[in-house]
Amino acid sequence: MKKVLVLVILFGCFMNVNVKSLEPIKLQKPNINAGKSMMQTFQDRRTDREYSSKDLSIEDISNLLWAACGINRPDGRRTSPTARNSQEIDVYLINKDGAYLYVPQDDLLQPVYTGDLRPALASGQDFVLTAPISILIVGDISKLGSDNNDRAMKMMCCDAGIVSQNINIFCAATNLATVTRAMMDEKTLREALKLKDSQHPILNNPVGYKK
Repeated sequence: MKKVLVLVILFGCFMNVNVKSLEPIKLQKPNINAGKSMMQTFQDRRTDREYSSKDLSIEDISNLLWAACGINRPDGRRTSPTARNSQEIDVYLINKDGAYLYVPQDDLLQPVYTGDLRPALASGQDFVLTAPISILIVGDISKLGSDNNDRAMKMMCCDAGIVSQNINIFCAATNLATVTRAMMDEKTLREALKLKDSQHPILNNPVGYKK
């Protein structure tokens, strides 16, 4: 019995160390001169499901997240509009090491989970596992003033779609590969990310350099 107890304690200590192993990632200020012209970007926009195994640079990650829903004005408003400026959309970066919450006001990726959540995000579509990162788009319907309202849900999903489109446009402008997806293991993601009942995983975008 004592041996079992010791093993349990050691395992718990290991898990605590593992959870604490991820550090916040400080992002760079966006390079607003990056990318192609707008019309060329629309010409090059497409769906890609093949990715290079090369890790994205911190510059590309910083620019990508800012384009998705970063702050672009002194009053805290975002690159992606939301209904009544509710800012109910959160963005998570998921890679092989864990999951991070994007904190735009601090230009920061805050670790929220240690471990590989990519299988839950892929939900059987293995090409997702080959992308170095995926962006998970989560909406909090309570920020729209309702936990159960069809109109609020529609507006939140529209706002999530705009974030995903921002990601698509950025990727087209900078020669990155991505695809908008709705498939995912929502239950596993909810538990791992400790989402509230009012928070809903809506869309995700695997992102990587073109293969």
